[in-house]
Amino acid sequence: MREAVRALSLIRVLDVRQGDGTYVTSLEPRLLLDALGFVIDFHQDDTVLEFLAVRRILEPTATAMAARQMSDADITELRELLDELGEDPSLDELIENDLEFHRKIAAGSGNTVLCSLLDGIPGPTARARIWRGLTEKDAVVRTREQHRAICDAIAARQPEVAQAWATVHISGVEEWLRETLGTKAPTFPA
Repeated sequence: MREAVRALSLIRVLDVRQGDGTYVTSLEPRLLLDALGFVIDFHQDDTVLEFLAVRRILEPTATAMAARQMSDADITELRELLDELGEDPSLDELIENDLEFHRKIAAGSGNTVLCSLLDGIPGPTARARIWRGLTEKDAVVRTREQHRAICDAIAARQPEVAQAWATVHISGVEEWLRETLGTKAPTFPA
């Protein structure tokens, strides 16, 4: 039931208001067409895989750098951000928390150029993350566990472990998207 409500909320048929209830939207054609466009774009445009590949190259490095550079106060803020997310967050809360988590890590790398590069990538990959969260069983739970593992490795000042968890985290989204789109992973000459 929860997944159905999230899916209907994503395509703007339902409006979920924390603490107030769930309502049917106005069903204005503009709202529904925006949502339909989201799904069509996602399934027709596999350039998001290219953005994920870039993210997979850059973000683990930024995460390792954050494990070396990030201040204790920033690590505390990163933990607090993870703790802010309730057990049953709305889709908007989940997305905002996810984006802010990755922003804080990029900033924690101490490299402003790397941070700027990573700041431009979330938009194109957000659709894939949203769709995965709605359609793949336990994706949200797994994402939260991986975020916690990344944060723990950063706090323990273990750059290699932080980098490995970030790679696993991003690769999971990329692999799911490849399977969803029916696209094979690129092969490289030996």
